[in-house]
Amino acid sequence: MSRSVTTLEARPPGFTYREVRQGLLRRKAGAVLCCEQIPIPRLAERFGTPLYIYSASAMRERMRIFQHAFRRAAHTICYSVKANSNLSILRLLAEMDCGFDVVSGGELERVLRVDKHAARKVVFSGVGKAREEMRLALRAGILLFNVESESELWTLAECAGQMRTQARIAFRVNPDVPANTHPYISTGLQKHKFGVPIQQARELYAKASSTRHLRVAGVSVHIGSQITDIEPFSDTMERVADLIDELRDDGHEIKFVDAGGGLGIAYDPSGKGPGVADRGNGRDVPGTERSQPPSTELFFEYVSRYAEALLKPLRGMNVHLLLEPGRSILGPAGALITAVLYRKTNHGKKFLITDAGMNDLLRPSLYNAFHEIIAVELQDKNIIHEVVDIVGPVCETGDFFARDRVLSRVEEGDWLAILDTGAYGLALASHYNTRPHPAEVLVDGKSAKVIRRRETPKDLMRGE
Repeated sequence: MSRSVTTLEARPPGFTYREVRQGLLRRKAGAVLCCEQIPIPRLAERFGTPLYIYSASAMRERMRIFQHAFRRAAHTICYSVKANSNLSILRLLAEMDCGFDVVSGGELERVLRVDKHAARKVVFSGVGKAREEMRLALRAGILLFNVESESELWTLAECAGQMRTQARIAFRVNPDVPANTHPYISTGLQKHKFGVPIQQARELYAKASSTRHLRVAGVSVHIGSQITDIEPFSDTMERVADLIDELRDDGHEIKFVDAGGGLGIAYDPSGKGPGVADRGNGRDVPGTERSQPPSTELFFEYVSRYAEALLKPLRGMNVHLLLEPGRSILGPAGALITAVLYRKTNHGKKFLITDAGMNDLLRPSLYNAFHEIIAVELQDKNIIHEVVDIVGPVCETGDFFARDRVLSRVEEGDWLAILDTGAYGLALASHYNTRPHPAEVLVDGKSAKVIRRRETPKDLMRGE
């Protein structure tokens, strides 16, 4: 059984509890969860639920921490668009001089919509780039293609030749380094579909340099997502550094090293839960340590150690480092607010049925992933805790957010906040059961604006 997660522990600067005072004597009556300076009940009443809320200050703070950690090295932070592709969020990051990592033509279109000049800091990753996507990227003049196979290499060369241009390329090499993460998001082993074997890289680079429509410019690597152990990053970069030496000996000009992304976050702030590597949903796993608590100071230390792991093997190599963080910037900056529709008991087992479902947040169903869930409003005294399953309205047994979770008692009509959903929340959403997507709201200090309106069933049927 998991521990209680309804505490007054803050997630500054994004989500914190604040005391509520009532009556003539202004006695303390409880606490309410706020996003920056706005009470979440006010947002839920105004915009309805389910509702995604994002903290602009949290995003900026985490971006600044990344920029500071790598300040002594030539680098570009290329935000991983797949984590959350909302145009307003991309615009906020672009204003902080951020580049972008895209894995589809659609994501590239989003980046260009935000800033037509942003292509100069775009890397195009992904194992199945289509010809039209390649042509779109060539027309835009992106920084780098991360090539994943020899077949893709020749397709890109053909497209570039037809357009009478040149494509800058890096091969995504597979270093065969294990990452302690969920098998669905591990990408750095030989059995995975991603990248080319590092042992074959020299041969492939030689072939790439044989055509004038391709320009060898770097080496790319990405070993997975939600990785909270720093050592695999260090091991990977040491192998990449050795490869760069070999490629330069072969006469290739290696200017860029794309270190990928994958830096994880601690979904379970208690430190003992399995959310660190998404290996379960709320039950204790002995020996699992807390690797990245939510505090700003410890996140700063965490990213600094990550930077040292990447930069140490590359010292003296005169390369420009490309980084692709997504979850570590956006994850803790978002929360999904949902209303409790019904309380239900089956043979002593308690359920909270919410208006959000797996169609709004898939991670618990897909990865058995842990998300901290807290009551939006807390009473100041006589807080009762209970063990509940928190489930959605979708007609699937797999439609759940938490099982056997200890939670402050909430009643029908109360709100819950599912934390750390800024990344891979709405990005993975579906219309299953013909359920429209929720609205998205960006909070910045005392202001809140809708950055995606709530869909209606008519929106879903418009193209049919």
